[in-house]
Amino acid sequence: MTERTVTTKRVPPTQLAQQLRDALTRLNRRVRQARPVGDLTVTQLSALTSLRLAGALTPRELAEVERVQPPTMTKIVAKLEERGLVGRTPHPTDGRQVILEPTDGGRAVLDQFERARDEWLAARLADLDESDRDTLRRAAEILQRIARA
Repeated sequence: MTERTVTTKRVPPTQLAQQLRDALTRLNRRVRQARPVGDLTVTQLSALTSLRLAGALTPRELAEVERVQPPTMTKIVAKLEERGLVGRTPHPTDGRQVILEPTDGGRAVLDQFERARDEWLAARLADLDESDRDTLRRAAEILQRIARA
């Protein structure tokens, strides 16, 4: 058995930040491309995901979470409603508002998208040796800590 020699190269935090940002952006873009055939846009999928994570939101709250203008969110929600992926219920305290939630069909679509993405990434990880997978496992833990900070 040969021992791998690891050379530690000191990289300034600003350079490491740039390298990580670039790698994460490219990986995220590639994972997003691994999706089942369908006509949901990335924006619609993002809004549906935000609703599942939040539980329920008003259209204005959803627009804020997604960082889009309310008229844009109105169009996104209309398309999701047409497909039966989002449902509306009256707001419990404000009769002028509605609450948006993913339907069972919406949650099923999200599950299908997540499975496709996980399968794509798992196939790429399976091509790596155990040492590289262990490094990525540790990196994932560190990235989670940074994200929670």
